[in-house]
Amino acid sequence: MPAPQQLHITNATILDIAEGSASPDSSILVEDGIITWVGLTADLPADRAAGETLDAGGKYVMPGLIDGHVHVTAATADLASMAEWSPTYVAAHTSRNLKAMLHRGFTTVRDVAGADFGVAMAVEEGLFEGPRVIFGGKALSQSGGHGDMRSMGASVIDPHQCCPSIGIVCDGVDAVRKAARDQLRTGAHHIKVMLSGGVASPTDRVDSTQFSESEILAVVEEAEGANRYVCGHAYTARAVNRGLRLGVRCIEHGNLIDDESVRLFVEKDAYLVPTLITYERLKADGEAAGLPAASREKVDIVLHAGLEALDRANKGGVKIVFGTDLLGAMQIHQSEEFRIRAQVQTAQEVLRSATLTAAELIGLEGKLGVIAAGAFADLLIVNENPLDDVTVLADPESSISAVIQGGRDIGA
Repeated sequence: MPAPQQLHITNATILDIAEGSASPDSSILVEDGIITWVGLTADLPADRAAGETLDAGGKYVMPGLIDGHVHVTAATADLASMAEWSPTYVAAHTSRNLKAMLHRGFTTVRDVAGADFGVAMAVEEGLFEGPRVIFGGKALSQSGGHGDMRSMGASVIDPHQCCPSIGIVCDGVDAVRKAARDQLRTGAHHIKVMLSGGVASPTDRVDSTQFSESEILAVVEEAEGANRYVCGHAYTARAVNRGLRLGVRCIEHGNLIDDESVRLFVEKDAYLVPTLITYERLKADGEAAGLPAASREKVDIVLHAGLEALDRANKGGVKIVFGTDLLGAMQIHQSEEFRIRAQVQTAQEVLRSATLTAAELIGLEGKLGVIAAGAFADLLIVNENPLDDVTVLADPESSISAVIQGGRDIGA
């Protein structure tokens, strides 16, 4: 359904996340999905109030949320099994996942393994109801790395583009260079590489480093040549620091970082995307959600360190982005990341991570994460001020009154 050509949101209390302030008695004008005017209702130009009117009822209006680490195609935590599912069946699950994310207030998501140009186009064209999808295609993994879902006894892997696997197994500089180029050819906004072991993969150690330096440098070179960037899955300080030194722009997870990591993040102007809710839910629900036993045994290694790492990075001035990384049925807990982060960050810091800093990472600063003329009209009407208590967003059903995407009110 196309957005109304003009929308006037009135009686709003507008939140400025950068300033940490709220402006009551305000209005927002939207035309063709873009904000064209923001200010006090008393200052509204007489000739600018045409079109559909939405009365915010004095409630708080804030920018739509951005989740910087999702897997919208991950219909199960058993990623090895999913790689053999019908791609149309996975697409059906993807549609459901996207719709649920949007109604939780996430109007943009960055997918870091799984989603492709088809998913992004389906949302853009209205075939799927969901947030804007910033995709990276398939992640790059070495043999036996975090993206290699083969068991120890398996030898065959199907690299076909249409298989709904989340990664490509590639070894050697030439192979990783070609894999990066293939993802960029499809319009990928970023390239993800597995820099360390992980929980969901069956045969690697969490504390391993993955890919040689020359392989990582090759991927960085290809991404930079296409004016894109590399994000790296990494847990340990050894893997994180190695990736940052080699030009990786964004680290996913980083549960076991050290002071040297913080120094490198700041020096390299790099980003950290912690994903704390996923470890809590993997511990509680992993088995029921399909996580294999070998993966469940690794959860404790990273579960308790994540909050300390977030606190260390936050105090050190690292650019932090909101992320969740939930798989399968656990995706319903996406908003609970707000509750966890509030333990060590202020409400404004958490909100910045899910708006301004996330928009900067994906190259859409000024377009997302703000309520200002020229920005996309992706907005939330919320019942309480999250700048006072950001944990209200952990329960979107009670906190979000309306979700507006591209100037269209989709409800709550």
